[in-house]
Amino acid sequence: MANPKTILVTGGTGTFGRAFVKRILADKDVAKVIVFSRDEYKQYHMAQEFNDIRLNFFLGDVRDLPRLERALSEVDIVIHAAALKQVPATEYNPLEAVKTNCTGTQNVVDAALDCGVEKMILISSDKAVEPVNLYGATKLVAERLTVASNAYRGKGKTKLSVVRYGNVIGSRGSVIELIAKQRETGVVTLTDDRMTRFWIHIEDVMEMVINILEHMEGGEIFIP
Repeated sequence: MANPKTILVTGGTGTFGRAFVKRILADKDVAKVIVFSRDEYKQYHMAQEFNDIRLNFFLGDVRDLPRLERALSEVDIVIHAAALKQVPATEYNPLEAVKTNCTGTQNVVDAALDCGVEKMILISSDKAVEPVNLYGATKLVAERLTVASNAYRGKGKTKLSVVRYGNVIGSRGSVIELIAKQRETGVVTLTDDRMTRFWIHIEDVMEMVINILEHMEGGEIFIP
């Protein structure tokens, strides 16, 4: 990011979004950062905590294409992290998950292409691989939508790629929180003793995304 850039983060008040915004605001060459999310209360507290004149907030939902198009005007880079990710909630509310994770991603893709954004990265999940639940299935669809969109950008400059990683240690709703509570009892519950998880520190995710922004050509799925 040699030239000053305007960066928009969908779902910018979430675990990834907050960490990424903090990371890029540390770069003095970043001209402007826009948090696009639905929760004005979280935006208010984030504004108080970061207190940076380069940080801007845009209330909106990725399900709303016209709102996205307005938000992406004169934006250089989009990091698409907005999603419904709690597995039980998405199983019980499948259509809501499809609207946000699938249709919402298509809206971000379309807005990025139509607004001439330079680069877009979808934040995906290892659960997109051979999905066994609806959340993983919606992330698989979101990945396909993002990668395939490179084929119809025409003569436009937009490059669109995916980063797919496992569980972030300490993220909201992480099993780490459950284990920490169960530590007092000395008993850890398991859904299935064959279960495996792929862990990654949030700091490693930040550096990985920055590295991808520098090297992406469009159409890749980056996996640490």
